[in-house]
Amino acid sequence: MASTLNKRLELHEMLKNICDNVYFSPPSGHKLKYPCIIYDRGYTKVSYGDNSPYMLDTRYTLTVIDPDPDSEIAPQIERLQKCSFDRHFVSDDLNHDVFTIYY
Repeated sequence: MASTLNKRLELHEMLKNICDNVYFSPPSGHKLKYPCIIYDRGYTKVSYGDNSPYMLDTRYTLTVIDPDPDSEIAPQIERLQKCSFDRHFVSDDLNHDVFTIYY
């Protein structure tokens, strides 16, 4: 079973292929470059077999932040496996598209 860190780094590289600016849990006040993808880890869904964990899917929240309301990044994220669109909102004249992905 791949480690959680290895899977997260794999996800990070996959996101970097979509957008140059990718941040994992950036600290508050961190200067972001737009457009960007911010992602945070949530809980891990564990599948059991024979009373032992055999598959771990970690839930991540991905947020695409783009000044362009017709972002080209959001549709690419939406096409990823085990990914679903949650919501859209505008804050400080920036468009935010929020997704959930299990990876």
